[in-house]
Amino acid sequence: MAEVQSGGDSGDVRPELEEDLSEVSDFLKAIGKQIKLLRERAGLTQKEFAKQVGYTESLIGAVEQGKRTPQRELLEASERVLDAGGLLIVTSDDIESAKAKARVRHPEWFRGYARLEAKAEEIHNFSMYGVPGLLQTEAHARAVCAMNQPLLAEDVIETRVAARMARQEILTTWPRAMFSWVLDESVLRRPLGGREVHEEQLRHLLKVGSMRGMVIQIMPLSRTESAGMGGPFILITPKGQSQMGYIEVQTSSRLITAQEEVRIMNARYGTLRAQAHTPQESLSLIEKILGER
Repeated sequence: MAEVQSGGDSGDVRPELEEDLSEVSDFLKAIGKQIKLLRERAGLTQKEFAKQVGYTESLIGAVEQGKRTPQRELLEASERVLDAGGLLIVTSDDIESAKAKARVRHPEWFRGYARLEAKAEEIHNFSMYGVPGLLQTEAHARAVCAMNQPLLAEDVIETRVAARMARQEILTTWPRAMFSWVLDESVLRRPLGGREVHEEQLRHLLKVGSMRGMVIQIMPLSRTESAGMGGPFILITPKGQSQMGYIEVQTSSRLITAQEEVRIMNARYGTLRAQAHTPQESLSLIEKILGER
């Protein structure tokens, strides 16, 4: 096993990076304001604009607020729809640079994994305790960060949330990686953040699980056997590299590259998927839990 200082969905920012992070945040907000101004000049609502460029209204809103990094494809579509005259596409190289800087918004021990995740061709995740970062809504992510112990400063929470939302861009880029998640049923029943936040999170799981190429399976509490009692883990295949395993606990993480260990984790994940509900049964269970609330 190779131990790395990188990994998870919580942590803090090194003080020496705060100025760089502020510059990145301000730059993305400025790009967002430009898009919003051009959209309003064109007389388009967010909903109308989103439809014309082929993205969701929520993503357009997040980009305009500087909470999500606009992909080159979105910039090109915006140029065409808004007749921006090169104003937006000229920023694409700077945005790529900003995205590289933005990786430091993750906890130091998570950054190595975040780099692998950004270029992954396959990600398979078994989670026992919480909603994986790639599946979290913004409100859920904020609630999870706010309950961190020791407590995080408000600006650190917002930085963490923005970084987590930025990671989710890999769910919408094309060509898209292969994704699957096996979640313990307890994850669905633990109302972190309160009723409204939890309901929104469950509906988001339904949405993602219904997308082409996204597989969410639920391990029911009624199972008398589970191959996952050793704890949560991730199998990740970065582009051009062999599959690796990844585990974390508290603020420590480990990247597993030994192929025999990765093979065992792969076999374990296959057993978990066989023990879990099918994808359709899993979506039905989420809908049932929503109906109970």
